[in-house]
Order: sequence, then structure tokens, then C-alpha cells
Amino acid sequence: MALSRLSSWITDETCRRFLQVYFVATGINNTDSIQRNSSSIATMAGVSLEQVYKQFPDGNVAVDHVDLVAEDQEFLVLVGPSGCGKSSTLRMIAGLDWPTSGEIRIGDRVVNDVAPKDRDIAMVFQNYALYPHMSVYKNMAFGLLLRYGGGVLSRGLRCIFKPRKSAELNQLRSGVDHQVRQTADRLAISHLLDRKPYQLSGGERQRVALGRAIVRDPAVFLFDEPLSNLDAKLRQQMRVELKRLHSDLGVTMIYVTHDQVEAMTLGDRIAVMREGSVLQIGRPLDVYQRPANLFVAKFIGNTPTNVVAAAIESFDDETFSVIVGAKRFEVRWSHVNAGAAKALGQWVKTKVLPASVMMGFRSEHGSLGFESQVDQKRASGIENSMISVTGAVSLIDRLGNEALVEIRLDEDPATTQNSQQSDSHITVRSSIDLAAAVGQPTAVNVTTESLMWFDPETGENLARDLS
Repeated sequence: MALSRLSSWITDETCRRFLQVYFVATGINNTDSIQRNSSSIATMAGVSLEQVYKQFPDGNVAVDHVDLVAEDQEFLVLVGPSGCGKSSTLRMIAGLDWPTSGEIRIGDRVVNDVAPKDRDIAMVFQNYALYPHMSVYKNMAFGLLLRYGGGVLSRGLRCIFKPRKSAELNQLRSGVDHQVRQTADRLAISHLLDRKPYQLSGGERQRVALGRAIVRDPAVFLFDEPLSNLDAKLRQQMRVELKRLHSDLGVTMIYVTHDQVEAMTLGDRIAVMREGSVLQIGRPLDVYQRPANLFVAKFIGNTPTNVVAAAIESFDDETFSVIVGAKRFEVRWSHVNAGAAKALGQWVKTKVLPASVMMGFRSEHGSLGFESQVDQKRASGIENSMISVTGAVSLIDRLGNEALVEIRLDEDPATTQNSQQSDSHITVRSSIDLAAAVGQPTAVNVTTESLMWFDPETGENLARDLS
């Protein structure tokens, strides 16, 4: 009855034109554009950024000419400390912020000027962003119901002016219930559909937020630190579920986090960011084993890379002499990683000797021992494949399956004064039954094969491109 009266009231052309403008402004016609956009993006749902730059009105540069590509169906993780520009990058992909310059593509389409609702993306936020007055079911269904017709007034007006389109949307709308319940089953939240968000735990709320994104069947998923509010056990559980979802859905996912453990476990590739720039992109294991510079080396890993200042005193075709602390070691080039040996050899030829250099090694590559044990190794003829530093045990963390031992290094001004990036304390992994006490003098032995070599001036890994 109400629709009949409305239809008879709309008689002149002026009213019809006004309502057409209203349809566009309120998104009633938006389904047409959404379907066109979805079909054009779905053929190739990769995301690419070319020289993307973002500067805020106060002059702060959040993203500094970033080039980045997330391949179709890839799980790409942006990782870095707070303020590095990772969330700003994600928000520009989503359309919530606009780049100052540069180009953003989703699939084969430039989306710089495309509204967020037309980009065929779904975003999961750190604070869940659930509607508190709606049930879990309504939270998950809300986006689809808007897409497939909107509210009562929108559907009524479309029924009058576009009956064929209205019928199509009503058919799609009838499938919303099945989509919501199927997604709820997948996420094991079917028993929560009638509850309100305040009745849910943190993990349950995050599953609902994931479900709301999944039911939209987007071309690209964006995650802005979605697990930061969860406890350690739930974070681990959700990481497993996210990996499973990515495998099941087969869509492109871009994930932002400051937690390098999340980055290493979730990403097909990770991009390490700092001060608005991407320092390194690669597979997690490649970034871990061949960090681009000292920052990446110290940031990626469950314990930071140990960095010790040293100086190369002399070299020839077979060996080189390196000073670490108060000791001098003769190292054979053949006992150094092949890529590192080549890069270090080329680099040292350009320097005035003695040349300061930074040595890095992971905690699992160091072993504890006393000076007598080091002397025994030297006597056995393997002195050219081992370097040691001395210090005292300052802390022992027993983690159940292993122990992390922190060593306070003996000071030696001859080498440490050459760089502010050298560590005064280093960490070594050891067995849980370690017989050591805080304050006990010890040596940390490292094979030369596992050493990384960094330029003390630029911080760059000398062997990154050759290893």
C-alpha cells in the first residue's frame, strides 16, 4: 500500500531526477558498480604499489616512495616497529587514506580514486569494529544485506524503477543466510550467532570479525594487527586458523604486524619496513638467514642477531687476520661462507687496514665454553674455523626446552669505539641442563661459516647479494 502511494506520488520528471541522484548518493545503484568492479578485479587479485608516497599536512612523511607487490593468492606480511608506515600503507590500499603521489593497483585496475566500497576488499581491524547493538549473525550479514539491496526504502524504490535488478538482488539476498551460517561453521562460531559482542571473549570477537570479512568473498583481505589484543595462546591458535583460511580460500592477503614471530610464521613473503621505507622483501627464511642490513638482522628473529665489532688487520689469498676484543684470529677464506668470503674480500680491498667491520651471528650459532676448551680446539688444528669472544654470564632464561644465556662481553676500546652498533651483551641458546651460574666467566665460540659481515658505516650486509 505504501509503495503504491509512493508510485502515484512520483509523477513529474523533476521528482524522478531527484530520486535518481538520491539513488546514487545512497548507494542504491552501487550493486551495479560493485559487480563490475568485482568481475574486473577477480581475474587477477594481486596488489601493487608503485612509488607510493604519503605526507600528512603537518609535514610528517608516513610512507616514502614504496614499491611493493603482493602476488595473486599470496600471503604478504608488512612488519616493522611502531611508526614505520605499515598501517598507513594498508589504509591506502583499503582507500581509507589517499596517497600524496604514486599508484596503487588492485588486479589490473588503478584504484587511487576508487572509493573503499568499490575496491572489492575486506579489512579486519585490531579493535574488531563490531556493531555492539547487533547480534553476531547480524554483524556478519550486514555488509551483504547492504550490497544486495540495502534498507527497506532502497529496496522499495528499486522495485518500482528497476524491477529486473530488484529481482536479481532479491535472489542474491535470499542466499545471505546460507553464506553466514556456512562461514560460521567454518570458524566454529555457529553457537554464537544469537549473542551480542559484549557476550564474547576476545578470540570469539576476532573470529566474528574474520567471518564478517569472509562472507563478502572479497578479492583481497587486509589485516591491521588483528591479533595484538589476544593473549599468547589465542594468538598462536589464530595464526594456525589464518594459515588454514588462506589455504582454503586461495585469495590475496596482506597482513600488518609489529610481531616478527607472526611475520615469520604467517607470510609467504615478508616486507620489513622502517621510517616509511621497505628495507627488504623476501621469503621469511631468506630474510632471516640473509638480512639486508643490521636493522633487519636485529629485528627479525626470536632473539636479535648478536653483533660484535671487529677489525681486519691483514689478508692474503688464503687467509685474513681479524681482531676481536683483545684477540687476533687467523681465518681461512675457505672456512667462510662462499658468498660472504667473496663480498668481504672485495670490500676489504677498498679499505685502509686495519678496517673496522661488524660481525653478526644468530644465538643458535654460538656455543659456550671455557678458555681451556678453546685452547684445545686451537691445538686440534681447527683454529682457522672458529672465532671466540669472552665475557661473563649475566642472565639465564630457562624456557623448558632450552636456555637463553645472556653474556656481558669484556670491553675492549680498540674495537668497540669504532661503532655504536656493537652489542655489549649477546645471547646464546644452550641446553636446559646447562651447568653455569650468573657471573661465571665464559667464552662464546662461533664457527666462521655462520658469521655475517656488515659495513660499520652503512650497516649493509656485505654478502646479501652474493650469498
